[in-house]
Amino acid sequence: MLKVKSIGHAASQNRSLRLIAVLYGLLAYAAFLVTIVYTVGFVSGIGVPKTIDTGPYTSVVDALSINTLLMALFAIQHTGMARKWFKNWWTRYVPNYIERSTYVLIASLCLMLLFWQWRPLPAVIWHVEDPDVSVMIGTLSFIGWTLVFASTFLIDHFELFGLRHVIANLRGRGIVAQQFRTPLYYQFVRHPIYLGFIIALWAAPVMTIGHLMFAAVTTTYIFVGIFFEEQDLLQLFGEQYGQYKKQVSMLIPWRKLDS
Repeated sequence: MLKVKSIGHAASQNRSLRLIAVLYGLLAYAAFLVTIVYTVGFVSGIGVPKTIDTGPYTSVVDALSINTLLMALFAIQHTGMARKWFKNWWTRYVPNYIERSTYVLIASLCLMLLFWQWRPLPAVIWHVEDPDVSVMIGTLSFIGWTLVFASTFLIDHFELFGLRHVIANLRGRGIVAQQFRTPLYYQFVRHPIYLGFIIALWAAPVMTIGHLMFAAVTTTYIFVGIFFEEQDLLQLFGEQYGQYKKQVSMLIPWRKLDS
């Protein structure tokens, strides 16, 4: 009888831990949603208390230094924690089923820190005066953000942001191995998510030095991230991804000719 009770207690405890993992995954996903929505407002200057061109003013040197450190922190975290060698080490201490959620949560916290501590550089580089053209450019920026969101759902939005892992763990199932797929936009560009970010950041009716810095550094980081990501994808999918890489453009939406 004691043994049966012990097994039942262990099963109940295990179930509680799985529920806690789901709550943790939901918390990380909520942090991502808040952060990405704030990012849209931060860049566009719409609907948020602090934008890319507002906040405490400092000298240009201090602003450049602080902003560079903030963006470097995010880039190092976002790239480093995604690498296989880091995951192999990290999952010695963090269960596999919350590894992705932890990655998403820390990335969101790094971005929140960036929004909080960002120093504006408000000198204007260009300002589109024509209201119709200004609206067109602003609309193009939001099309870029739409491309970002839509592309995540075309692959596996909930796997990408950790929810699928914690729900599978709750059900006592493993995560199904990734399958190579090229839905919709992925038939024309290999990285539509990154393309959406580039469009969203550079389509600006008003471009300040601070906005230019954010867009330029982020675009540079995107190309670095693509390099590492494609190395991982080649290891994961082998020749299948190699052929895809030969046939489909990285960011410009046209198909390459087969060599």
